[in-house]
Amino acid sequence: MTSDRTHLIGLLLGAEEDWPTAFETLAARMGVLTLGDGTSHEVRTERMTIEPFNLRDRARHDLVVDRLAYWYYHPREWLKKASLMDDVYLLNSPFTFQSMEKHSAYCALIRLGMKVPETVLVPYKNPVDNSRWAYTSAKYNRSFDLESIADSMGYPLFMKPFDGGGWRGVSRVKDTDELNRAYDQSGEMLMHLQESIDDYDVFARALTIGPETMVMKFQPDEPMHDRYAVSHGFLSETAGQEARTISQVVNAFFRWEFNSCEMLVKDEEIYPIDYANACPDVAVTSLHYYFPWAMKALLRWSTFCVVTDRTARTQVDSAPWFEIADDDALDYGAKLGAYQELADAHFETDRYWEFCETALPHLDEMVLDWVASDDFRTLLTSTIRATYPPHEWDRFEGHFGGLIDLWIKDETNSLG
Repeated sequence: MTSDRTHLIGLLLGAEEDWPTAFETLAARMGVLTLGDGTSHEVRTERMTIEPFNLRDRARHDLVVDRLAYWYYHPREWLKKASLMDDVYLLNSPFTFQSMEKHSAYCALIRLGMKVPETVLVPYKNPVDNSRWAYTSAKYNRSFDLESIADSMGYPLFMKPFDGGGWRGVSRVKDTDELNRAYDQSGEMLMHLQESIDDYDVFARALTIGPETMVMKFQPDEPMHDRYAVSHGFLSETAGQEARTISQVVNAFFRWEFNSCEMLVKDEEIYPIDYANACPDVAVTSLHYYFPWAMKALLRWSTFCVVTDRTARTQVDSAPWFEIADDDALDYGAKLGAYQELADAHFETDRYWEFCETALPHLDEMVLDWVASDDFRTLLTSTIRATYPPHEWDRFEGHFGGLIDLWIKDETNSLG
């Protein structure tokens, strides 16, 4: 069947193979989509290459899923050009990458009234690589007592880079010796000192793609293959909704659409501790049971954006959010509700789900059939063998295979 329109989704990738292969396979299996207006659409995918580009060359892609440009500047500049000149839809906006430092997200969430733990930004331990450092430091840097700051906040504390990055440089410090050791080791990293939420009930990690959020029980002290626990109902209905709302609010605020967020939950209180991940983990050997959901959400959202010609909004507009934040007549719950309305408006949530029901009614069954197929098991096996040493292959075949079988069982029961 020939479609009226063809939409090209570009995948800008680093070292990943598992989820891109899954996404490409599912996009190809999706077939031609027919909308209520009678128009037909086909979604195709392409892995993007890095090469010289003329700023006036028109981009061929309608949407790009970016997993590379947060650290590789050449493709980042192509993304900026493609957005500004060609209206290419981007997941995520390169114009707010700076805000994907933890620091900016903390500041925005604090202004919005979220319960971010007490946080202090401390100057560099070692000089930055800049010829002007010595003069500026001698003239303007004030001496400070790090131990006094820590004492005023109370131990234990976390020292971690302001811009994050795969748990890089994170230290839990219990006393002054550990504090000074962690600061000495920070070198040229700019560090936050943050209050610890001790004896928390649960560590939750939320993966948000467009208007969809999956809140998962996270076990940070476990090896990567065991960090996401398959657990349903581990949060109360109220806490679960708050976790989803905060995750979607930070994305809508910063114009992010593919992001994971971390939070601690204690006595029904939600404490955001990490709300900015430019390249959220979606590996099958990490998400396992939740991997099919992530692929469905990414495919649904990408398809919705290109087929409906959704207009990208790449710049932060803080005014409507801060108007709610600064309204003293609203309590925390009322503000959360108002923020959720802004997030739903940004993501066109109602329109999105209506689109999914009419244009993608077959998607759940199609994904279930594929995950239950030999092709998926081949993908899982190849990922395991690329990730783990040979003597662990059988163990992880059983581990991940069992978790995927559990998802297949649950999904089959859900679909009736």
